[in-house]
Amino acid sequence: MSTFQYKAVDKEGKLARGDINAINEVDLELRLKHMGLDLITFRQINKSSSALARGNITRRDLITFCLDMEQITRAGIPLMEGLRDLRDSIENPRFKEVITSLLEDMEGGKMLSQALGTHSAVFSHVFVSLVKAGEQAGKLTEVFENLGATLKWQDELIGQTQRLMLYPIIVLLIIIGVVVVLLVVLVPQVVSLLKGMGLELPLQTRVLIFLSNSIVHYWPLLLGVPFLAGVISFMAVRQSQKARYLWDYLKLHFPITGEILQKIILARFANFFALMYQSGITILDAIKTSEEIVANRVIVDGLQRAGQQIGSGESLTEAFRSLGVFPPLVLRMLRVGETTGALDTALMNISYFYNRDVKEAVDKGLKLLGPLTTVILASILLSIMMATLLPVYDILGKFKY
Repeated sequence: MSTFQYKAVDKEGKLARGDINAINEVDLELRLKHMGLDLITFRQINKSSSALARGNITRRDLITFCLDMEQITRAGIPLMEGLRDLRDSIENPRFKEVITSLLEDMEGGKMLSQALGTHSAVFSHVFVSLVKAGEQAGKLTEVFENLGATLKWQDELIGQTQRLMLYPIIVLLIIIGVVVVLLVVLVPQVVSLLKGMGLELPLQTRVLIFLSNSIVHYWPLLLGVPFLAGVISFMAVRQSQKARYLWDYLKLHFPITGEILQKIILARFANFFALMYQSGITILDAIKTSEEIVANRVIVDGLQRAGQQIGSGESLTEAFRSLGVFPPLVLRMLRVGETTGALDTALMNISYFYNRDVKEAVDKGLKLLGPLTTVILASILLSIMMATLLPVYDILGKFKY
């Protein structure tokens, strides 16, 4: 199948441009007809330029898709008709192409979940599994409602996490910049003055001089070694399972951010696990699918052990207890849910618990990082100033009035 860049007009005579996959010119015309367009001109393009031309499908696009599908199914509109109307209202040309492909697959006899499964780059395995469960249980409206809410929550969570990580990175760069400027510009001038006076320099001043000389004379090495170490570590994490496991373990145990990251992962897991269980997916299948969601090798290994224990006959509560990551309150809620037969309610309560906990943890982390980075910067500046000014104070103290 080739990719064609086309120019066409719609029923109102408005010009439309874009690119689409098709077998040949006849197939291209048929696909555009399904989109309500009449072909004017076209040319075949390679895949790399196609990817740049048609853009990406964002999480916001998926959220809008879920909300629209919820309204379509809730109103009782046939899926085919609803998807056609949805395709005509979508502005993203790449997403419009995907919807057109969904319609073609469904016209060929595929279920919606099967059609979604052919676009794994757009719709995740979890997304497709939930839609499939909704089709089987006759709860597509509830599935799309929950998917939209979950994706929206995930989008907000990513925004919060980015804010949490962005602030300390910016402050760290500022601290490094200030320290380097002081060591390269200020310290050498002060040192030349002190040496001219023939004074015996204290230990902290000699350490500061050593750092200043190291930066001035060995800056290529000081920049190159961390860069090379970062590249090697990045390649090792991508190619070695042991390195990936170690990196994921370290991320969960970093000060401040480690605990927040663990809560974010568990919140994501709790959300989708509750959603899958409510949609009729079995516990073992939900745990298996959740391994793709957590994106952390340490938690994934724990979920695999939990799945094996549940498969051997242990309860969900005992299996999750063995992971060592869930707090006692969560385990207690699970036990009550299993005992009363209201496991779906317990899972939703756990989801709410983690959502609230993550929000509080991120807010607390942001509030804590501000004063902490300020104290670090002030301490560094104070140390540099003391190391440079102490010898000067010694000279002033020796003066007799």
